[in-house]
Parts: sequence; C-alpha cells; structure tokens
Amino acid sequence: MPAHRAFLVEDSPVIRANLVDTLEELLPISVVGWADGEAAASAWLDAHPDEWDLLIVDIFLNQGSGLGVIKACQHRPPHRKLAVLSNYATPDMRVKCLELGADAVFDKSNEIDALIAYCARLNGGSTLDA
Repeated sequence: MPAHRAFLVEDSPVIRANLVDTLEELLPISVVGWADGEAAASAWLDAHPDEWDLLIVDIFLNQGSGLGVIKACQHRPPHRKLAVLSNYATPDMRVKCLELGADAVFDKSNEIDALIAYCARLNGGSTLDA
C-alpha cells in the first residue's frame, strides 16, 4: 500500500519534529508539509487540494486557530481524513471539533498511541513495526 500523505498544522517545532519522526518511522506515512498557523495552513491546502490524505491539526496556534483550519476543510472528499492533536482536548473541545468536521480528536499528553493506532487503521490496520 502506498504511503498516506500527511500535512501537519502545529506551531511547536519540537512537537512537529517528533510527530514527523514518529509517523514516518512507525507508519507508511509521508509528511508532505507543515504550517504553524491558520493562514499558512489554509494557503497550503488551497494550493495543494489533492496532495494530502491526512491532516493533523493543533487547536491553538501562533496565528489563528486550528478550528478555522477544520472549518475550511469541511467539504473535503470523504477519503481525506482530519485528526486533531491538542493539549486542549476537553470534552467540549472534542465535540466542537467533531461538529466542525474533524474525524478524530486526540490529546497530546496521553493519546499519542491512539493517534498512531488511528493512522494505522487508515493505512490498512498495522504499523510498520507490528
């Protein structure tokens, strides 16, 4: 199965680098780009509408909000998935993200394994080290 193409919206360089390494090491995923703010993410997504399969979005960004990115992607094709990875995955925020069109919401502090499992399911059910 070919690698899924992921685009990240994350403003922390450390978290972004660790996430890229983790995704590309454990899964058949190629990170095709990233943005650290809402405007940059929207610009990339507008310019590359067919060049991603998975969008991973943080909620609180240096510029704008991940909620705006989620809302802008509401009319994407069903095979393009959007996952939220945030330190603010409260019950209310989870509901809001899902209402805006996210497919899944994960807490950065304790649900990284769940995000990896979710991504593995998108890729046919297994990680590369399984």
